[in-house]
Amino acid sequence: MSTLPKSVLGVDIGGTGIKAAIVDTHTGTLLTERHKILTPKPATPQAVAEVYQHMVEYFRWDGVVGCGFPAIIQHGVARSAANIDDSWIGVDVKALFEQQAGLPVTVLNDADVAGMAEMAVGAGAGRMGTVMLITLGTGLGSALFTDGKLVPNTEFGHFYLRKHKVVVEKYCSNMIRKRDNLSWIEWTARFNEYLKLLDRLFTPDLYILGGGGSKHFDVFKDMLVTNAEVVPAVYQNRAGVIGAAVAAATVHQMVTSS
Repeated sequence: MSTLPKSVLGVDIGGTGIKAAIVDTHTGTLLTERHKILTPKPATPQAVAEVYQHMVEYFRWDGVVGCGFPAIIQHGVARSAANIDDSWIGVDVKALFEQQAGLPVTVLNDADVAGMAEMAVGAGAGRMGTVMLITLGTGLGSALFTDGKLVPNTEFGHFYLRKHKVVVEKYCSNMIRKRDNLSWIEWTARFNEYLKLLDRLFTPDLYILGGGGSKHFDVFKDMLVTNAEVVPAVYQNRAGVIGAAVAAATVHQMVTSS
């Protein structure tokens, strides 16, 4: 039986920055410092592919690569474009990156890979039942797991709140908190509306809160109202890089052991 590759290059492609590092997929430890480059403007497929190639060359990497990407990813193909150029829609991201750098790549939605990091070696490790990661950042990313298995591309931050006539991530993301200068009491009241909706639809056992907003978990944790347990993510902004590496290692293990 093939074992999980220990060292994998993880690449996290975001709307503002592209980050990468070599990761120990057994422990979640970064084996190198993260290298970051600003996301090209416009973030067209060729422009981003060139930055991806730079990351591979920067680390002198010649092995398995994992990539988190800000879009719905179905069998390697982008079906949406969140915080990235619309020209990505319909592009086979996996094929483009493999052609660009000549290395095998696993590409998944960025929130999904962040969730995989937390489920494999973070706050959700060993947890069964229904677990949901919510990233508090520019938007509200989501990753859903049932008994440790990922349900991909959930995009729960795009739910529409009829009461407020707004998409939920435009109502209570961390960016909205900063933009509207909301107090933590005001922001948490909004976020509790979101949790109430998720509780009613999915009855999760555990919420893991990640992204930049999770750094302030101790400030708002006692104001959260939900039937589920809520914990902060272990890896916060590192989760994308770590989860991308874990995802690629898992896929490589499945392919080589089949």
